[in-house]
Amino acid sequence: MALPRITSPHAIGANRTQRVMLTVLAATLPGFVVLTWLYGAGTLINLLWASALALGIEALLLKLRQRPVQFFLRDGSALVTAVLLALALPPYSPWWLTLIAVLSAIAFGKQLYGGLGQNPFNPAMVGYVVVLVSFPVQMTSWPIPHAVGLLDGFQHIFGLAPLVDGWSQATALDVLKTNKSLTIAELWKQPAFGHYGGIGSEVVNLAFLAGGLFLLGRRVIGWHAPVGMLGALLLMSLLFWNGSGSDSHGSPLFHLLSGATMLGAFFIVTDPVSGATSTRGRLLFGIGVGILVYVIRAWGGYPDGVAFAVLLMNLAAPTIDYYTRPRTYGHAKAERGLKLGE
Repeated sequence: MALPRITSPHAIGANRTQRVMLTVLAATLPGFVVLTWLYGAGTLINLLWASALALGIEALLLKLRQRPVQFFLRDGSALVTAVLLALALPPYSPWWLTLIAVLSAIAFGKQLYGGLGQNPFNPAMVGYVVVLVSFPVQMTSWPIPHAVGLLDGFQHIFGLAPLVDGWSQATALDVLKTNKSLTIAELWKQPAFGHYGGIGSEVVNLAFLAGGLFLLGRRVIGWHAPVGMLGALLLMSLLFWNGSGSDSHGSPLFHLLSGATMLGAFFIVTDPVSGATSTRGRLLFGIGVGILVYVIRAWGGYPDGVAFAVLLMNLAAPTIDYYTRPRTYGHAKAERGLKLGE
């Protein structure tokens, strides 16, 4: 009787794709709870709407590609993409904005390249950048911390009632970029600012930090990319921080606790598919993201640069992997680069 030949490892790993995705979803709960506490039911409605859209669009595209729909939907990757988008979008984004973001993420960021494991770019960031470039006004207007009920939030998101003008304002990063004539002390009196970062965003960032530490504790992600990103962002903000002058780009603590810093550090740059794969590569990948985030925030045309930085480093990930490949046991280290004179 011929016995089947199975390559090692023969033990079944505990971290199946579905389990990893569920753990990531659980880690987003602190951020989701804080966002809902600060801004009301908008985040919950966005999350449910984005999740339904992601599952529906993914199922439709899988059907068109003649792939088993239920098998791929069960891995949870589409749901994670939807949740990350819902948490990144302003809480009372109009329904069509979420639709465009999710459609872009699933269709152009994932299924266009063959699905999970084959996408060169982070799908959630693809969807986010599409709507950020196309609809900058809607994407940079966040509500002030204000409790809005489920019915009111539903009416505002689906256009059944107009959003009150006094409920929305520019983010702290946007105020810092556009009000260069004011000193830091004067800027800090603006309603968009809290104690250390943007009002509300500092608590949100701490919540995502807690979720990230949970992922680290469960060994779902490694420390290399988050530490690289946060360390580079901290170092850049220290190097270019000139105190409280009108040309200041913000303190190190401000940059760590504003925008999508912690969400990006623990939930975006740790994507194992679109990021670098080697240990040193993940560290360099995170460092590159951190540097680009600061450069875009300080001198770019957009208040926050996490999404752009991640996509740019996604382009560099294959090169980073090539130059940081570990040496194979029993083989000499390969010489890389061009040899001149041959």
